[in-house]
Amino acid sequence: MTDSTIAHDYAPTRLIVFATILALLILWERWAAARVSHISRARRWSANFGMGLCDALILRFIFPAGAVSAAVFAAKQHIGLLNHMPVAGYQAILASCVLLDLTVYLQHRLFHAVPSLWRIHRVHHADPEVDVSTALRFHPLESVVSMLLKAGMVVCCGMPPIGVLIFEVILNSAAMFNHTNASIPNRAEPWVRLILVTPSMHSIHHSTDHAEANRNFGFSVCWWDRLFRSYRAPTPIGTSLPGSIGLPDGEALPEHVRLHWLLLMPFRE
Repeated sequence: MTDSTIAHDYAPTRLIVFATILALLILWERWAAARVSHISRARRWSANFGMGLCDALILRFIFPAGAVSAAVFAAKQHIGLLNHMPVAGYQAILASCVLLDLTVYLQHRLFHAVPSLWRIHRVHHADPEVDVSTALRFHPLESVVSMLLKAGMVVCCGMPPIGVLIFEVILNSAAMFNHTNASIPNRAEPWVRLILVTPSMHSIHHSTDHAEANRNFGFSVCWWDRLFRSYRAPTPIGTSLPGSIGLPDGEALPEHVRLHWLLLMPFRE
């Protein structure tokens, strides 16, 4: 498969994987919901999926093939670290996935630490409940900034297009998985959490408690949180109470489940 073919197949591949994983996780939520919903799903989902659609359309317009196009550019120009190192294909793919995952972790911490970026990111945290739809609830500005950071890392490192495509699929799937309102069996949870960010682990990050909201920044693997000392072990996911999920710096408002208000949220006082 050539680099051009990978770039051409980027959107269809992501869409197929996205739809499949989303359907499976929705079924999992219905089968093993960890928290009882207190807000109309139709209201929340219309806002969250609407935000996801806005993101997709804007990114598609600005970056037709996402970060993969940056990888194709780096390969054609023969620039970037990996393009000047004697590494095998699978090694470059693995290195790309690890480096991009670290980039996303550090980016996430940056969005919490810098006030101007937090104004954008708090749209995600303003969701008064967390389920698979929350994984789509990122303001378009955040999605654009995130794509620019990833594209910059891709070019600097000279990552192969197939490695970038694999990472993007993994990241998208992992984000939906760890936002899912479902619980892994108690016996399996600690073992899964040795590698992956689980729903119970990530739910802490959506706490209204400021100290908890600044923990567990990882999306895919939990190693970065453990390495950089931002890890916090979860309590049973079902113990979350109404009002314990949401903004750590403000009260929950009815507008937090209205799409047009969320799009304007970063620009409001």
